[in-house]
Amino acid sequence: MSDSAKRSPVIFPRNQKVLLQLGENIKLACKRRKLTQTMLSERTGLSRMTIRKIEQGDASVAIGHYVSVLGVLGLVEDLLNVARDDELGRKLQDIALLRKRKE
Repeated sequence: MSDSAKRSPVIFPRNQKVLLQLGENIKLACKRRKLTQTMLSERTGLSRMTIRKIEQGDASVAIGHYVSVLGVLGLVEDLLNVARDDELGRKLQDIALLRKRKE
């Protein structure tokens, strides 16, 4: 196993809370659909351990696995909303545009 495969991502506590909430949201979506971890495992091809980690918001799980689970739940399109409204990016761009005008 290479060094890069052994390393876990560095996740700051505030961001870890986001992952924990994502995992909880996925877990609740499964319960609402009456999907067990076994059923989800069969439909995604992921191990039950990986499903469990996703439901716990584990940062070591590849984003592609999260996508697989969200796909089974019919929620994968929700990812298209990530960074859609980039308020900070627009503000930074506006500042740069205003600086160019003054030059």
